[in-house]
Amino acid sequence: MKPLIGVLLGTMLLAGPALAQPADRPLRIVAGFAPGGTSDIVARVVADGVAAALGQRPVVENRTGANGFIAAEAVVRGPTDGSTVLQCPMGSMTISPEVPGMHIPIDVGRDLVPVANVARSSYAVVTGARGPHRSLEALMAAARSRPGGLSYGSAGIGTAQHLSAERLKRMAGLDIVHVPYRGAAPAALDLIAGRIDLLITNLGDVIRQVQGGELRLLALADEAGWPDFPDAPRLPRIVPGLEVIGWFGICGPRGMPEEAVARWAGAIRASLQDPVVQKRLLDNGLAPGFEDPAAFGATITRDRQAWGEAIRAANVRAE
Repeated sequence: MKPLIGVLLGTMLLAGPALAQPADRPLRIVAGFAPGGTSDIVARVVADGVAAALGQRPVVENRTGANGFIAAEAVVRGPTDGSTVLQCPMGSMTISPEVPGMHIPIDVGRDLVPVANVARSSYAVVTGARGPHRSLEALMAAARSRPGGLSYGSAGIGTAQHLSAERLKRMAGLDIVHVPYRGAAPAALDLIAGRIDLLITNLGDVIRQVQGGELRLLALADEAGWPDFPDAPRLPRIVPGLEVIGWFGICGPRGMPEEAVARWAGAIRASLQDPVVQKRLLDNGLAPGFEDPAAFGATITRDRQAWGEAIRAANVRAE
C-alpha cells in the first residue's frame, strides 16, 4: 500500500485545476537572471502555460545577481502560501551549494521545496566558426600539442560551464586555460571574435549563433542529441563517460502548502502537453522535461552529488 501522503499528492496532481487558488494575492515567478536568458525564457513559458489552470497569469519578476541567489532569497523570505515561486536552474540548485567558499544566503536543501522540473537542456561544445578547429578531436589534439596554449570561457567560477570544461580537461588529459566571464553571452561574443577557443554551455545560449554560422558546433554533450542538429557528434562518444545535461525547474519556499505545490505541478504538467509551449521551448534549445515534486527532488539530490564530486576533483573554490 502506498503511504498516505503519496496517495494524497497523486490525487492532488490529478485534480490540479480543481483545487483552490494557492493564494488570493497575485501569482509571481521570480527569475534570478536577466530578461532574454534561458532562465527568464523558462519562467515566461511557464507563466503563459499555467495561466488558464491557475486562473491568472503569474507575473515574471527578474531579480538578478549573486548567481541567482538574490531571487532565491527573495522567494525564501517572501510569502509561503504558494503565490510566489522560483525559477530554479540546475546550477543554482546543485553546483553553487557544493563550491567551497561560495557565499549563499540560503540553505538550498532546507529552504526550497521542489515543485516541478520543466525543461531539459542539451549542452553544446562550440568554437568560433572562423577558428582553425574543425572538430573536437582536432581541438583536443591542438591542446595536447600546446599545453596551456588554448583557452575556454565560462559564465564564472563554479558554474556548469566552468565545471563541464574542467571535466573535459581531466577526462581527456588537456591543459586549457580558464577565462571566466559574467555570463555565457559575453563568453560567446569573445568566442566568435577568436579571443578564446572553446565554450561548453546550454544549447539555448548559442543556438542562434550556431544556426547563423558564427559558432561551430563541435559536439552535443548528451546522447539524446537535438532535432535541429541530427548529425552533431556526441561528447560521450568522444570522451567516454562525459555527459552534461541541464535542466530548469520551479521551486517554492519552505512551508509552501502541499496542495499549492500540487496545483502548480499539475498546471505545469498540463501546459507541457500544449504544442505551442513545446515549440517555444524547442525554439530556445530546450525540451519539455516534466518531473513531479518527488522525481524532481530525486534529480536535485542525484545531480548535486555528481557535481559535488566534479568540484572536488577539479579543486574548485570560490574566489
